Order: sequence, then structure tokens, then C-alpha cells
Amino acid sequence: MSDKSGAEPPTLPRPLSTDPDLEPAAVYRPEDLAGFDAAADLGFPGEPPFTRGIQPTMYRGRAWTMRQYAGYGTAAETNRRFRYLLDEGQTGLSVAFDLPTQMGYDSDHPMALGEVGRSGVAIDSLQDMEALLDGIPLDRVSTSMTINATASTLLCLYAAVARRRGVALESLSGTIQNDILKEYAARGTYIYPPGPSMRLVTDTFAFCAERMPRWNPISISGYHMREAGCTAAQEVAFTLANGIAYLEAARRVGLPLDQLTPTLSFFFSSHNNLLEEVAKFRAARRLWARLVSERFGLSSPKARAMRFHAQTAGSTLTAQQPENNIARVAIQALAAILGGTQSLHTNSMDEALSLPTQTAATIALRTQQILAEESGVANTVDPVGGSYFIEALTTRIEDKARGMIEAIDRMGGAVRAIEEGYVQKQIQDAAYRYQQEIESGARGIVGVNKYSEDRKVCIPLHRLDPSLEKDQVVRTRALRQRRDAARAARALEALEAAARGDGNLLPAILDAVEALATLGEIADTLRKVFATHTESRA
Repeated sequence: MSDKSGAEPPTLPRPLSTDPDLEPAAVYRPEDLAGFDAAADLGFPGEPPFTRGIQPTMYRGRAWTMRQYAGYGTAAETNRRFRYLLDEGQTGLSVAFDLPTQMGYDSDHPMALGEVGRSGVAIDSLQDMEALLDGIPLDRVSTSMTINATASTLLCLYAAVARRRGVALESLSGTIQNDILKEYAARGTYIYPPGPSMRLVTDTFAFCAERMPRWNPISISGYHMREAGCTAAQEVAFTLANGIAYLEAARRVGLPLDQLTPTLSFFFSSHNNLLEEVAKFRAARRLWARLVSERFGLSSPKARAMRFHAQTAGSTLTAQQPENNIARVAIQALAAILGGTQSLHTNSMDEALSLPTQTAATIALRTQQILAEESGVANTVDPVGGSYFIEALTTRIEDKARGMIEAIDRMGGAVRAIEEGYVQKQIQDAAYRYQQEIESGARGIVGVNKYSEDRKVCIPLHRLDPSLEKDQVVRTRALRQRRDAARAARALEALEAAARGDGNLLPAILDAVEALATLGEIADTLRKVFATHTESRA
């Protein structure tokens, strides 16, 4: 059909799937659901296999938790951002740590030079964690901490602040990422070899079960693998394969899986392809419910329900025409909501250029609030359920992810697949194909290879105060000078002895942080026993 001028309307380029096997047909019909069993594959919300969501009423009963990932400079500066966001309607904290904190170095270590406070907040000791959480009601606010190699230490620092305030550990709620396997696969902020690292993970499981029952001791993360370039189906497969590995490790040390599994959480990326992402979330939830039953014999709905946090895809944000990122984030947030997320972080439009400004972070939060309060998408549970296309794509992603998990099983499981470089190569190949599509023009990126403009970025950017690093170094050194040095030394010696034994390490780490031992000192003590991991180069 032509328009009134007689000209044919332009044919829009079709956005490519992240996976050639998932490219959609033009139209979907009932026969495209051959083999689909609505009772077994769809069911009702709040019931296995949870395709339609883990709660019967989903957002009609309670909205998703709105988190804004934040952290930069010093603890006091980040605390001011947290308080602002809570005042503006954020309902949970999400902490970003700088690279030295992630890698187990204090701010005055030579390896930390130039990185203190840049990609997140610097936390060297209990005094920093107290400043970070100043004025935050720990028994009423849920806190997510994105930390892995030093996760056990950060958790103990959080617990130590609560104990100093007289807040019962049993009342604390939140999540620590603590997913070391994806660090070896995609991100690189590991310290110790896989064996000791997995011990720290399972020790954290046991500690939380005993002392912090409302705390999620791990967030099994596909997000970073997706940021590194994997496809939607690979994100599901590699994340769930890692989840299986953690449950197997927990079973080996005698932890009761029926009690542990309900405390696990997951963390996924929400990418640009709206309907593919919706199907991905539904497929992940259904496949996990089935795998937990098949592999571990767990039948209770609570043990089989996948709770997950989603974050919009930082890798899709562009430095060119950064205002366009507001639209990208809105689409990605909508995908996460239609997919049934339990909590959500929306990226700020300026993140391809700098840490978020307060204005940009507010826009990102407002995006969630508009979706919650104005769009109507939360008015009914699983509004896309029963769509021929959505159900067909959900099944295809589930089937493809299951096939990849079975391939990983044949290699000996996720740890062995990572050690052999299989997972890394799959991610690298997918990332290379994606980049080739952009460079050839087959995949359009608005403002980059389509509709580009020759203009300078004109939005205000966050600038890190260069004096912050120096001030942080001074504070950390002053702490070492005024603390009870003998008490700190005894606590570190006790930690070393515990690491050489086979008991749970977290009580010794908690004693060390309460003795004002620094994060770097604790990591160095464990390095002495466990050594450091070096990636093999084939």
C-alpha cells in the first residue's frame, strides 16, 4: 500500500536476533506450538514450572524492587547518593565497589594507584563500611552488593556494622553476588584458584543459613557474560550450568539443598531485543524449575522458584548521542518487567562516558517509576502469556539452553568447562559475530552506524575529584596507626590457621574485620594459603 503521495513507504530493517537460530518468522500460528502443553509448559503464575512468574499476583501484589547501582569515590560520598535515591523513591540499595576492593587490595597498595573510587566505592575497612551505611536503616532496607572474590569479607563488614548498631543479623536482608565462576568465564576479578574460591562460596552459604537467614548468599549472574558478548540462550545456559555447579558443591559439603535453594538468586541482563528478552526470562525460570527437580530431586515449589534481579544492558549504551540511551533503557526495563523480574536496575544515559551524574541517575529511576505507575504493564500477570510467538520463542530458548548445559555436563560440569576455556570461547565467538554485524551495517545501532551526527556530546558528566584517592589513603593508614595492632595481628593469624584447616572461614573473617584488619590484609592472608589464580593461555 502506498501513502497519499504515491510513494511506497520505506521498509524498515529488521533488528537481528542475538542468535541466528532464534530469528523469528513473519507470522506465528497455533501450529507453531506443536508439542506445546499449556498445562505442563505454561501453568499458572506462582506454580511450577513458573513460566508465568513466581508469585500468583506478581506486581498486582507488590512491585519489583527498584534499585539504582551506585558507588564512586569515598564511602561518605556514595552514602550521600544512596540517601538521595532513597528519598526519591528507590526501594533498595545496590553497591558498586572499585576495582581494588574487588581484587583484594587496600587503597594504599601500589596496585590500587589511579583506580581508587573510579568504578565504584573504595571499602578498605570497617570504618569505610560504617560511613557507607551511615543513617541507612539496615533492618528495613534491602542491600545488594556486587562483589565476588572478596564477597565473604564485604558480607562480614556489613554484618559487623549491624552488630555495632545492635541490629540483629537475622533481620538483615539483601544479596551478595559471590558468583566466582562467571569471573573466570567473563569478567576477570578473581583472586584465588577455583577450589579455594568455591570453598569461600559454600562457607558463605553455611554462614548465611546459620546467622543471616534472610540474606541471599549468592546471585548467580549471567549479566556479565552477556556484557562480554554471549547470546540470550547462552546467557541462560551458562548461568544455570553455574547454578548447578554451586548446588553440587553445596551438596558435597553436606548443606541441605532444600533449605539452600530458596535462598539463591539470579542476575540477568535485559538487552535490546524486547520480545527475545521477555522469552529468555520466562525460559530461564522454567528450565531452572525443571533442572532443580531432575538433578537434585527437589519438589517443593519454594525450592524450584527462580528469583532474579535484572539490569539493563550497559554494553548497549552509546557514547554517541547519549540521550538515545534513555529510550534503550526504557525498552530494556520493559522487557525485564514483562519477563517477571523481582528487582531492577536501570542504567543512566551517561554511563558510556562517565559514572552517572545525579540527574542521569534520577532519570533512570523515573523510568522505572513511569513504567510502574503509568504504563499499565503491571496490571495483569504475564500479559504476554499465550502469545504464539512468545511461547514458541520461550520453548526454543529453553531447548537450546538445555542442549548447551548437556554439552557442559559431558565435559564434566561448569568448572571443568571454564577451566578448558569452552565457555570463554563460546562467548568470544558470539561477541565477534555481533561486532561484525555492526561493522558491516547488518546490525543497526542508532547514532553509531545509522543516523549518526557530527556533534560533540553536550550533556554534563560526572568528574571524580582527584583528591579523593589521596584522602582515602590517608584515612586507611591512620586506621592502622590507631587500631589495636596486637588484636588485628591475632585475628589475622587465626584466619590463616582456619584457612589451613577445613572449618568455615567466615567467623574468622568477621573477627578480623571487627579487629579493624583491612580488606587487603585479609585477602593477603588468604593469598598466603590459597595462592593466586593465573589464567592459562592455550
